[in-house]
Amino acid sequence: MNVVNTNYAEDFYEYLALERSMAENSIDAYRHDMEKLMYYDEFYLGDRNLDMLTLDDLSKFLAWTAEIGLSARSQARILSGVKHFYLFLLAEGKVAESPAYLLSTPKLEMNLPTVLTVEEIDAIEGAIDLSQFEGERNRAIIETLYSCGLRVSELINLKTYDIHPDEGFIKITGKGDKTRLVPISASALKYIGFYIEQMRCHLAINNENKDFLFLNRRGRQLTRVMIFTIVKNLCQKANIHKNVSPHTFRHSFATHLVEGGADLRAVQEMLGHESIQTTEIYTHLDNNFLRDAIMTYHPRNK
Repeated sequence: MNVVNTNYAEDFYEYLALERSMAENSIDAYRHDMEKLMYYDEFYLGDRNLDMLTLDDLSKFLAWTAEIGLSARSQARILSGVKHFYLFLLAEGKVAESPAYLLSTPKLEMNLPTVLTVEEIDAIEGAIDLSQFEGERNRAIIETLYSCGLRVSELINLKTYDIHPDEGFIKITGKGDKTRLVPISASALKYIGFYIEQMRCHLAINNENKDFLFLNRRGRQLTRVMIFTIVKNLCQKANIHKNVSPHTFRHSFATHLVEGGADLRAVQEMLGHESIQTTEIYTHLDNNFLRDAIMTYHPRNK
């Protein structure tokens, strides 16, 4: 494979890590996208230097990603990675202009996320067996996910010292190690307190795990898979047939805020979204909610 290509790619990954402060999994996603471009360059474009590719070359590359069966969403993600790469080359003076600038993003269908009602969330919490050793922990997990709109990675990495009950906030470390303060409800704080008193303080916790808030019965940090398992089991017990994951509580948190009239910028800040466009999906959910309300209650629709 072309040495120059590889060097530019490695410089790009280093730039993402050091200057953009991206997390390793985000950099890995860019790496996978660039590997596809370099593969196409090697086998279809004669292994030319990446700084020599044209708009036509990149257009053919995107058409190839469709031909090999990648979805429109995957194509759009790859395009985003390629555009970022050429913007990096442009900033470094490796190209005079970005050949990816005029590339069109594949049209994506609007897939609205699954959202739980407040009654369904109450039913899920009601399905928790508080007589079990992990009962108080599981209730605190569900309440914290919904109360604060956390990603599952943010939940499992939450530290005991990130909770500030007197101020009513928790400190979250999100994507790219960026921190934000999120309000936490009194009920979530109450259930976290119950969990600490009735389970956590009785665990044998080694030094490596001592700061993590949510632990398993062996005193170790919970995994993403464990949170998914807890949620799936509780939904089954609560007889909820929606496709629910830990992320569903984050969607429900944001949707209920928008439905209640919260400012979209405030919701963006609490979710830790870099772009307001990511948060705007919840306005579409809210519009559906308003339409359902009209269809149900307006006298002309009865």
